[in-house]
Amino acid sequence: MNVFFEESGSFKAGSVLARQGDAFQVELPGGRRAKVRAKDVLIEFEKPTAAELMEQADAAAQEIDLGFLWECAPADEFAFTALAAEYFGEASGPVERAALVLCLHGSPVYFRRKGRGQYQRAPEEQLKMALASLERKRQQALVQAGYEEELKAGKLPEAFQGKALGLLTKPDKNTIEYKALEAAAAARGISMPRLMLECGGIASPRALHEARFLAEFFPHGTGFPPVQVGALPEDLPEAHVEAFSIDDVTTTEIDDAFSIEPLADGRVRIGIHIAAPALGIQRGDMADTIARTRLSTVYMPGDKITMMPDDFVDAFTLKEGGLRPALSLYSIVNRETQEIVASETRAERVFVKNNLRHNTLDELVTEETLAAGTGEYPHKDDIAVLWPFAQALFEKRQQARAGYGLRREVQRNTDFNFYVDGEHVTITPRRRGSPLDTIVAELAILANSTWGAFLHDHGVPGIYRSQRAFGAPGGPKRTRMQTTAAPHEGLGVSQYAWSTSPLRRYVDLVNQWQLLACVEHGVTAKLAAPFKPKDADLFAVVQGFDETYTAYADHQRRMEYFWCLRWLQQENRREFAATVIKDDLVRFEEVPLIMHVPALGVHARGTRVLLEVMSIDELTIEASVRMLRVLDAPVVTSGAEAEESEDEEVIESADPSAESEAEALAEADAPAAEGASEASGDPDGEAPQQSPGVQHAAETGE
Repeated sequence: MNVFFEESGSFKAGSVLARQGDAFQVELPGGRRAKVRAKDVLIEFEKPTAAELMEQADAAAQEIDLGFLWECAPADEFAFTALAAEYFGEASGPVERAALVLCLHGSPVYFRRKGRGQYQRAPEEQLKMALASLERKRQQALVQAGYEEELKAGKLPEAFQGKALGLLTKPDKNTIEYKALEAAAAARGISMPRLMLECGGIASPRALHEARFLAEFFPHGTGFPPVQVGALPEDLPEAHVEAFSIDDVTTTEIDDAFSIEPLADGRVRIGIHIAAPALGIQRGDMADTIARTRLSTVYMPGDKITMMPDDFVDAFTLKEGGLRPALSLYSIVNRETQEIVASETRAERVFVKNNLRHNTLDELVTEETLAAGTGEYPHKDDIAVLWPFAQALFEKRQQARAGYGLRREVQRNTDFNFYVDGEHVTITPRRRGSPLDTIVAELAILANSTWGAFLHDHGVPGIYRSQRAFGAPGGPKRTRMQTTAAPHEGLGVSQYAWSTSPLRRYVDLVNQWQLLACVEHGVTAKLAAPFKPKDADLFAVVQGFDETYTAYADHQRRMEYFWCLRWLQQENRREFAATVIKDDLVRFEEVPLIMHVPALGVHARGTRVLLEVMSIDELTIEASVRMLRVLDAPVVTSGAEAEESEDEEVIESADPSAESEAEALAEADAPAAEGASEASGDPDGEAPQQSPGVQHAAETGE
């Protein structure tokens, strides 16, 4: 005897070897033996054999007309044997009954299983809806197959127009477009982005890299909602100075300007004027919400995404030719000793006479021309006053660094400007550490340090950047953001509160609110400041800013690397000179590109080598290079100088939004002499490390 039975949701047939009570010992056609309970047996039969029954039942099930079978079935629950008799009539044998079971069980759209061998047909309305859904899926499968064939052939389907970037950034994986793209890429053996690039779905790898960043951090676009600039205080006094700024030609968010007032007895009043958007923004208003959402201006070669709307930037940037609201730090300086005699902070309107630009002054304002007093340029006398003062500030910081067990800061001589026009990039070198750079950097550090102490003295919390060594003096540094004053050993200052870039960094805007409260309310500022001591919201700002700022810096670093690779391709040559930094890490000489070179060998730091670029992949932002030969070895000095030259690294710009050298140097917290890695950034140094001091020019000409 043979039986047709159900086992684990599937149907099988086998020969009965023995029966013990309500259980059968069954041998399946493949030779496996199983114990089958009597209640699981649906059909008992003598002929055909178990294997033949399954084969014939499968074939017969395919021939059953489901629509007609549904018509034949009663509306109420029924046994399969009853429907078999109704459908097959007199010819209903074990093969037909088994075929019917297979058909009923395999057609859940038409029939619902109600128990062992029991079924009920689906209601008519539900059946129609289910059949319509199946038809839609069938049609979608046909469309998807058509998309796959086009994509595999290197052609972009019409339906993919305008959707390509979305499919690669934050796609809906249930759409037929995504499924077709995924299947076509798998069939071609390449990634989906590469397939889209080949098909013309994305204009260039650059578009994909930027779209990925925007999808994550600006999912609703980079535009701003309508917002009005707040009214300035009516009693804001007017300063009797003529200020000037020093920035790159591409800078539009001009945060800082300077002024000089000669005083009696060989003294001078030096003013550091910072744009004051906090005067027109209240905590919690629409402008604050926008700034807190973005937290920082995003910079990348050829473009930027501002933290504030253009109307706000235009209202508060220190552009030349008018009175601008500013928070000013005035320092009375003894010109003979370059010591600060007294300091004062004011909120006021400042007349900005000129916006000086590096590209026109760097060649005119040098250490030699300043020493000789030669050359003609705007604010020549003012710059002549600021230069020795900046040098004195620098030396004072170096003494403080020495007290922390650190060497003097060592700077690179060159940084680079990126100018992007469409898909073409121009990368030009620019001297770093020039007198103008030093002036702006040292005055920015002075303001941030002085205002950090100003907040602390008034008991008002602020957002500080601190850096302390753990372990022995001069050991590894840990840089962190916190709400209380603490030394910044890398910069050689007792405290450092970011305050000089309120147009493009939210923490600077927060600190400016706190500083204005100190200026207006004095000893009661702690009660009037927007953020009170131990304010949980202030801690939230610190955490959110740190994470977002690092992410923005990562994107900037990635795009700088991308444009450096693009430049290598534009040059139409394969050989480039580079300098060994450490181990197999080298720095290209013509662009700010740092790369690992496999099998470079052992070379002293500073060794110049000639590299051959083997391949460049802009999609993955990777390049393969190999060393051809050593060009020349570094000049090795003797004694302590030789040891120091082996150990010292350069200071890297730590501020991804630095449009001026002030920010580039003022926030280069951890020189590589303290262990910084130029390849991946210093994990114990300034949070977002980046490639060396780059400046960017937007495509729009900003």
